[in-house]
Amino acid sequence: MVIRQRTQAEARIAAAIAEAESRTSGEIFCVLAGRVSSYRDVSLTWAAAAALILPLLLIPAGFEPSWVPGFSDGWEAGHLAARDITVGHALAAYALLQAGVFLLTFLLTSIPAVRRIATPRRIRTARVRRAALQQFLAHGLHVTESRTGVLLFACMADHQVEVIADEGIHAKVDQVVWAEAAEALAQGLKRGDAPGGFEAAIRHTGAVLAEHFPPGQRNHNELDDRLVVI
Repeated sequence: MVIRQRTQAEARIAAAIAEAESRTSGEIFCVLAGRVSSYRDVSLTWAAAAALILPLLLIPAGFEPSWVPGFSDGWEAGHLAARDITVGHALAAYALLQAGVFLLTFLLTSIPAVRRIATPRRIRTARVRRAALQQFLAHGLHVTESRTGVLLFACMADHQVEVIADEGIHAKVDQVVWAEAAEALAQGLKRGDAPGGFEAAIRHTGAVLAEHFPPGQRNHNELDDRLVVI
């Protein structure tokens, strides 16, 4: 059932691309990504910071090894010769506490919903944009005959979309147009209707391309009319 729904969705998007491109010499390509990064480095950064900072807050409160289970049996040696052992226990207990904080923070920030909140927006935006650019280049949108390729890219995990237009379009089309196409796609994804979002963005993009780049005499299709899912 899921496979059939996906096939139907891809067919709808392919039909929308073909319809839009019939009125323009431009090329439209769509990519839907599950995620573009594991953001493991972000989780590690949060974990390291928490392990360094949070245990320090216990020192003013008089941190003792006995606070960590297993590091004290309730008896203490008062002789000076036992001081080194006591200091060693304290350092070991503190290191164990740091390790626990590190692991707990790393696991917590590995939860998708928490990771999305913990990852700065500029980092998520930059990585989605980088992934979109990689797809733009990988599928040859930068080598179309008139440099009029447009990529519609969406990342489900990051809840972000990108629209990348080739240099042949920039001189003629205001960037606000692409923001509107991105918003149309984002609204569809927000509703849980990815095909509908892509269709709306394709129609908007196609109308703009048809206005500035009408079909030529040949008007051959340089790129496949399809949705790529990665």
